[in-house]
Amino acid sequence: MASNTATMGNLPSGVGICTTIPDILYLPELIFGGLVWILVACTLVDPENPQGWVMFVSVFCFVMTFIWLLVFACGGHHNKGSWAAADFAYHGLAAFFYLSASVSLARVTIEKQVNSTHVNFQVYQLDISAVVFSYVATLLYFVHTILSAIRWKSF
Repeated sequence: MASNTATMGNLPSGVGICTTIPDILYLPELIFGGLVWILVACTLVDPENPQGWVMFVSVFCFVMTFIWLLVFACGGHHNKGSWAAADFAYHGLAAFFYLSASVSLARVTIEKQVNSTHVNFQVYQLDISAVVFSYVATLLYFVHTILSAIRWKSF
């Protein structure tokens, strides 16, 4: 079971990020965010506006979460209080972005099914999978935001 010593005012570094809460959520965030990115990229990005937003959110959050993970893993966080606040702010923004992307992706997926006389079933399944993984990523980022807020307040 993961230790929650990071929630008591310590920011982990090195392999400690793989054993502390909320930092253990970095890997599932990367996995599910990457799956959203891959699944949306595998389908026809149509219509461009909402699907482009979903691609932006998934790529942006994947890259930023990976950079954030590297900063914590390399111990690049010296002023612990401001890094805890930045961690909370980033994950809150990512949760908000993913929620908006998930809703628009679900809307586009439903409209494709309803408005089309012949839907490519494989593409439709990919879209549904992307919606599910997008909501899972939203949940992960939201939980990480809550746990980061608790850790930030303990400083």
